Amino acid sequence: MIALVHFQVSGYVRSLRVLHPLIVVLLFMALVLLQGPSGDDARTLAAGTFGDVAAFAFPVWAWTARALLDTQPDEQRALSATAARYRPAFVLAGPLAAYAVNLCLAGLVLVAPVAQALAAGVGGTAVVTGVALNALVAAAATVLGVWTSRAIIPDPGLSVLMLLGGVTAALLLSLSPLSWAAVPMVEWLRAAQDGPEALVSAFPGLALHLVLWSAVLGIAYAATARNRV
Repeated sequence: MIALVHFQVSGYVRSLRVLHPLIVVLLFMALVLLQGPSGDDARTLAAGTFGDVAAFAFPVWAWTARALLDTQPDEQRALSATAARYRPAFVLAGPLAAYAVNLCLAGLVLVAPVAQALAAGVGGTAVVTGVALNALVAAAATVLGVWTSRAIIPDPGLSVLMLLGGVTAALLLSLSPLSWAAVPMVEWLRAAQDGPEALVSAFPGLALHLVLWSAVLGIAYAATARNRV
């Protein structure tokens, strides 16, 4: 499993596809630095940045997951599946590799928000909560992204449409009475914008929602992809 994850991450990095989300993340970091929180509401604004980063990065993380899984050519993918011997390990290696890359991107994009939150006097608990929220959102985005990979949707054009449609649906559903079926984007944005205390208070419910949503889609993906290996 570890060898397969390392192999897929290495292939993604060597192909230079990693530069696409990396450039987006670096540009967003610069934007956050230029618009740092200030004034009497600095603590509230700094906490709100954690929610903004998660919402902004959600489509980037989904896009990264799709790109990583599609980096490996079909022939090489078939050889990897044969070499893995244990089919579930091969199925899970791709999403794990994508999540590892997304965590690295999350670490980069959160450098500025964490520094600004600490400088604004946001407590350590709220900072850790904001980082944990982004890690869970990255997992949800990764699961959504792998569902649009070539292993599930062979047609590239349709795959891109499904990725865009999935991200849009996740946002629209979170605004509707069916918000329980979507990632709680509106909820985490509202909690983060209400300040550090509100974010910490809302986090257990948000975390449970994100974990359940990711688990359901992840299990369904594993079952579907396993039959296509």
